[in-house]
Amino acid sequence: MIARNAGLEISSLAAYINVTATDPAERAHHQAWLTGLVEICREADVDVLCCMAGLPPEGMSREEAIEQIAAPFFSGLCAKAADVGVKIALENWTATNIMHLGQWDLLFDLVPDANFGLNFDPSHLVWQDIDYLAAVEKFADRIFHTHAKDTEIRYNQLAYTGNQNHEFWRYVIPGFGEIDWGTYIGRLRHHGYDGVLSIEHEDSTWGREEGFIKGLQHLRQFV
Repeated sequence: MIARNAGLEISSLAAYINVTATDPAERAHHQAWLTGLVEICREADVDVLCCMAGLPPEGMSREEAIEQIAAPFFSGLCAKAADVGVKIALENWTATNIMHLGQWDLLFDLVPDANFGLNFDPSHLVWQDIDYLAAVEKFADRIFHTHAKDTEIRYNQLAYTGNQNHEFWRYVIPGFGEIDWGTYIGRLRHHGYDGVLSIEHEDSTWGREEGFIKGLQHLRQFV
């Protein structure tokens, strides 16, 4: 492949599509698309497929969506993926069906397959006031990939408008927010993680290249 010939490694393929969509036809389309990407991973010799747990359908709670739609689909997908050596990694984006750790527990209890886990993004946990280090401890064997993205908490704004107004936080480049990257990376390595730190640039303060360079400079202290 061109990327590998240039000395680059492809850490994962990603498809952030809604496999629990309210409309059955849309849901089936997205589920078929994600299933097809397992074979693309095999052909590209990429062993991690990053995706999401779906968005809550109209009229259903996240827990109901997990039990009735997500778990049956991912159970079948993981079986297909295991046959070709691919791991399925869900990003813990707060808008999805795995907003908090209790919902992670529920989905992994229903789909215990060893190749079913997380594209762990600590930034989503920070502004929810969820302990991202405790999450690493509990779900260490499920972490197949990780996004390196930070979260700035604007405490003056939080004190003024409260936590129901989401203007009190924003995503930033690693090193410019709340995450203790040395401790986070050390905790991952302690539990055997030796994968990539994929910088996810959503910081409006920095330009495209500049942001990646700033993030890389900070993370290099710890790896």
